[in-house]
Amino acid sequence: MIFSILVFVTLVLSICIKDRKKSLGVQALSCFFEAVYDFIIGAITGAFLSIMNFIRTFIFIQSEKISKKIYVLVLMIFEGIIIVNCIYTWNGYISLLPTIGSIIRTYCLWQTNMKLVRISGITTGIFYGLYYSYYHSWFLVMGDMILLLTSMMSIYKNDVKNKKEVS
Repeated sequence: MIFSILVFVTLVLSICIKDRKKSLGVQALSCFFEAVYDFIIGAITGAFLSIMNFIRTFIFIQSEKISKKIYVLVLMIFEGIIIVNCIYTWNGYISLLPTIGSIIRTYCLWQTNMKLVRISGITTGIFYGLYYSYYHSWFLVMGDMILLLTSMMSIYKNDVKNKKEVS
């Protein structure tokens, strides 16, 4: 239970942070907590994705230190790992939910645009919320729904409202 609370708190907090590096740092911490939690509840596809997401997020924090060609290769490697993980940990169609959510989130975090980081909170909230409902992890379902709403509010506040005020 404590790990599900930590996942929820760190993930929602990461969407509220405006600085990309700090946001990704908090998201990496969330991935670690989620991996531990997923192993505890037996959500193996999610557990391996969370470990991979933990590593991925630390690499993405260093994006400006990596050449553009290597950075594109890093994206392709992580997207490939996500797909291979789905195949090896297949537990029926339910395994597609965290896979799709992770593919989208990996692409969004790979970009340097914070708007895409906020958008990835929406897709994560939807796909992972459904995944955790299958495992009857209602606290994380609630957390993912709050993440979804927080991301939507953050997008409105930072991307929609500010654009209207500038116009």
